[in-house]
Amino acid sequence: MAYELPDLPYAKDALAPHISEETLNVHHGKHHNTYVVNLNNMLDGDDSKSLEELMKETAGNAAKAGIFNNAAQIWNHTFYWHSMSPNGGGKPTGAIAAKIDEDFGSYEKFAEEFKTAGATQFGSGWAWLVLEGGKLKVTKTPNAESPLTGGATPLLTMDVWEHAYYIDYQNRRPDYMGTFLAELINWDFANENLANA
Repeated sequence: MAYELPDLPYAKDALAPHISEETLNVHHGKHHNTYVVNLNNMLDGDDSKSLEELMKETAGNAAKAGIFNNAAQIWNHTFYWHSMSPNGGGKPTGAIAAKIDEDFGSYEKFAEEFKTAGATQFGSGWAWLVLEGGKLKVTKTPNAESPLTGGATPLLTMDVWEHAYYIDYQNRRPDYMGTFLAELINWDFANENLANA
């Protein structure tokens, strides 16, 4: 057996016009798929460990950086696809809404911190909403890094690698981030992750 490219949770044109089918063809079909191919090549098709196990075992190990980077990028991207929805965007509802008000003071304060995390991640990386020590936090990670290996529970992520937005937004990362929050963010997914934390 081998690791496989997970299907998108929606059709490739479902996020348009905010994220185009062309972007998903490149981002999911090429970038995400390349991480799967690379990991299978490195492990000779041995998929006996979960991606989470591989990430935790290889995080910070320079000799196994290739395994970590590819396993983490498969995991991060799969999590990212689910962090968006064709019916997403806007203010949260349910338990995550109450928790955001409790821990950030307001949705607007959360949104400001989340966009700042994405905007200040120099180069490639991710902005995250996580649960850590019973409290919500916004954090950012470079490259393939994930809060999963540091003990936090990821609830949502936004990919800020250029290939996530360049076809649709060119160099306008702030426009992409604003659209992510206004039109795409999947609060149902965040609520599921919060309930299971």
